[in-house]
Amino acid sequence: MSELTLMQIEAAINYWRARLPSAGEDLRLCAQASALAQPYAMMILERRVSVPLSELSENASEAWKLYCLAAT
Repeated sequence: MSELTLMQIEAAINYWRARLPSAGEDLRLCAQASALAQPYAMMILERRVSVPLSELSENASEAWKLYCLAAT
């Protein structure tokens, strides 16, 4: 897989939110969900249907890889 769809990123964000719920008074997202939220938001703003894995930040890429391992 060389590209991720909006739905795939959303599923990964939801996985991380369920596993590591928002914390603190400001209900901040965990690092993994936050890293994935950035490309998710950009896809929405730019009306993109997918994003190449190569465009993910190191943190987002790692969060995606760990999600994939957990989902299998």
